[in-house]
Amino acid sequence: MLGTVVQQIFNALTIGAIYALIALGYTMVYGVLRMINFAHGEMFMLGAYAAFAGLALLAPGLGGLGAFVLALAFFAAVLVVGGVGVGIEKLAYKPLRASSRLAPMLSSLGVSLVLQTAIQILAGPQPQAFPSFFPNLRIELLGGSITTVQIGIILAAVLLMLALNTLVNRTRMGVLVRAVSESRATAQLLGINVNGAISLIFFLGPVLGAAGGILYSSYYGIMTPTMGVVVGLKAFTAAILGGIGSIPGAMLGGFLLAAIEVAGTAILPAVTNGVIGSEYRDVFAFAVLIAVLLFRPAGILGQPVSEETMVYKREF
Repeated sequence: MLGTVVQQIFNALTIGAIYALIALGYTMVYGVLRMINFAHGEMFMLGAYAAFAGLALLAPGLGGLGAFVLALAFFAAVLVVGGVGVGIEKLAYKPLRASSRLAPMLSSLGVSLVLQTAIQILAGPQPQAFPSFFPNLRIELLGGSITTVQIGIILAAVLLMLALNTLVNRTRMGVLVRAVSESRATAQLLGINVNGAISLIFFLGPVLGAAGGILYSSYYGIMTPTMGVVVGLKAFTAAILGGIGSIPGAMLGGFLLAAIEVAGTAILPAVTNGVIGSEYRDVFAFAVLIAVLLFRPAGILGQPVSEETMVYKREF
């Protein structure tokens, strides 16, 4: 029994770390622009395909330097996807900043479809095997069996989240981003480069999403052009659960959502005698979304926004 609990805890931590990385991209964009970027799930998908392409290009030339090749492909892929995110913001979102909130949201849906279709044309619509970026060894812990892939994913995700937290809260760039988040008009009056801060957000968000895509594909060993749709929606649910616009909330929401999924898929089959199986795991995620929107729309760590607050931010 203890071994099963340990194994399920590590399953939840692994999946939660991936959800948290992707949720951070949603929450950062919303925190600055009050916009839901529905193309963010495709940044997750592009990360896996960019890393796969990088491995295909680098592996033949660098021979036995396996760890170096993997690290280089990882960082090259996330940087490329970060650049794609900045380009998308300039082309598809920046011209619509003065429009209603609906316009950039619809634009993001269009970008999502364009990216999915482009990858299907270039790489084919069929699923493809993806190599693990970590050694796959089994470790026995308190009667449970965990893998070095899980440990590697958790450590990599935690390091990325700590790096983001340090950047936002302890650097000059983070101060500029937080100032733009409070009020773009006031930040501009103070001489802050608002466009530069927004570009930084659209670089960091896709970087984290791409990292999540690489870790996800390493864990499951597969990638598809549509993989960002369901996982992206789950990460969006995690951001809502933790509190959209809150970086700690996105992290907490990712781990909580994964814990709910894993607990549901582990417990319900036993309780219902197999009538409800693990195939219902997506139902749990979206049931959580509905419950949060009904009972606590601001999320666990989110701050309720009053009409007076919104007027204050608009005018000052």
